[in-house]
Amino acid sequence: MKIRRASAAVAAVAAGALLFSACSSPASDDEPESEESMAEETAAVEEISDPCKVDTGTTETAEGEVKYSVGEDEFLGYNTLTPETYSTYNSAVTERIQGGFWYFGVDGTICHDETFGTYEAISEDPLQVQYTIADDATWSDGTPITYADFLLDWASQAITTDGKVTDDASEKPLFNSVSGLTLGDYVPDGPQADSADAKSFQYDYERVYADWEIQIGAPLPAHVLAEQIGISTDELVTAIQDLDMGVLKDAAEFWNTGWLSETPGELPDPALVPSSGPYMFKEDGWVAGQSITLTANENYWGAPAATQDLTFRFAAADTHVQALQNGDLDVIEPQATVDTVAQLEQLGDAVTVTTGQTLTWEHLDFNFNNGVFADSLEAREAFAYCVPRQKIVDDLIKPIDESAVVMNAREVFPFQDSYEDITSASYDGRYDEVDLDTAKEKFAAAGLKEGTEVRIGYSAPNPRRSDEVASIKASCDQVGFNIVDAGSAEFFDKDLPNGDYELALFAWAGSGQIASGQNIYATGFPQNYGGYSDETVDEAWDTLASTVDESVHLEQTKIIEKQLWDTLFGIPLFAHPGVGAYSSDLENVRDTAAQSGIVWNAEQWARAS
Repeated sequence: MKIRRASAAVAAVAAGALLFSACSSPASDDEPESEESMAEETAAVEEISDPCKVDTGTTETAEGEVKYSVGEDEFLGYNTLTPETYSTYNSAVTERIQGGFWYFGVDGTICHDETFGTYEAISEDPLQVQYTIADDATWSDGTPITYADFLLDWASQAITTDGKVTDDASEKPLFNSVSGLTLGDYVPDGPQADSADAKSFQYDYERVYADWEIQIGAPLPAHVLAEQIGISTDELVTAIQDLDMGVLKDAAEFWNTGWLSETPGELPDPALVPSSGPYMFKEDGWVAGQSITLTANENYWGAPAATQDLTFRFAAADTHVQALQNGDLDVIEPQATVDTVAQLEQLGDAVTVTTGQTLTWEHLDFNFNNGVFADSLEAREAFAYCVPRQKIVDDLIKPIDESAVVMNAREVFPFQDSYEDITSASYDGRYDEVDLDTAKEKFAAAGLKEGTEVRIGYSAPNPRRSDEVASIKASCDQVGFNIVDAGSAEFFDKDLPNGDYELALFAWAGSGQIASGQNIYATGFPQNYGGYSDETVDEAWDTLASTVDESVHLEQTKIIEKQLWDTLFGIPLFAHPGVGAYSSDLENVRDTAAQSGIVWNAEQWARAS
């Protein structure tokens, strides 16, 4: 689980919504060599007003390579839809090889990819959505993309280990999907079509889902899974429709593990991982600990990739600026630190820099499964009163973005129109400033002993987060805590899912979604890593997610935010400033405020001719 980020025209983004997993290095902010060059670069970036991808005129793929890094984490596998793999590190790669009906534009706009297909709501009450896959849409192995692929996608988010489709959150999903059973909850009958190879299908919602438009993502290949468990695609479709657990258990076992990469550097058999996007895995293109390379998909039916090879280097965030200068990377999204800004200022005209606000935000989450904070609100309050949020923002963020403020919400950002309305109704400002006296009172009331150890886990190395922990330690150790920097390179892979921390420090990255926070805060949902549970929050999310009424969204968001503060789910810190930088000989690089990061249109990146 890692991060995403943002930039550019965030003001247009709807108020609400996170989505993704955890984080590593977010966007950052900086300036180029001079104010004059900054103005020129800003003008170039703003020249494109369309938030979606624009036609760049590419008709054939040029030889060459473009190199990018989202962070140091190793690639985890073709299936990025499990809680363990659902991260920006992984999705940065797979989104280049897995296509779908939509994607996020630079300001969080939901953009339609009509190259892949079209969709429309043909009825609002009840909600019915018709999907049509493009006639020439095929997997790179020549197999048409069909209804079967989307039926498998539904099954992975709908069927329990008992062979049921239910809205009971206590049921265990058969497939290890990050979405749990949510899709089956809203569409219990699954998508409907005339045949397994149909190019159109329909979703009939039992109840409205606020984010219905982005409910259907990029599918995994049903024909590959069927072959791997020894049946035909038609037989797989029938088994899903009939809830035949004799077949579905085998299907789930392959879905859960067969598309993951247990041995770094070893790409799976190409037959197992066909592409439905402009890129595909390059043969022998994965070097463990160093990089993974994609190459243009010659069988892609849409606009061809602009550059033949796209390489993702596994590089720590604090090395990206130097790598850009050396030519080891062509495009970067360095973490926003004062040092990073200073380094980029020295590179002059050789690089182009983009800046902006982001839909990614930093936070501290308590562990409710075990440890000192699990069953004690007073212990959590003691910590909240000693966290120097304003100092962290003043020292680490304001030097990069002078408009930065302490963030007091989770589902809306300080630069969004509804922020003041929501925060004034949900939070009274009690944790805005450090209050050591009150913290000590809460510490004593909780029955804590001097030197109580609190491990703050995060994905390391990460200079800014180590500085954040140092600031927290300097303050909270005065209360009686013993703050321990538990940064680890395995934080997202092991520490977070295993609950091996007292506090988790990372960032969620968002786009223009409305109800995705339910997956983080509601009882038993897959991204609720800390095991938080609250009936008021659960009920509010159910109400919010089941309507498209914006007034209901606003009111329920206020309820959710207030309860998360009152019970101290965690502590929001700040929205990330964002920066992108790239070699000035590249064209079509566009930064984004959405979670997909600057790599969102990498298939359009090209060397200037």
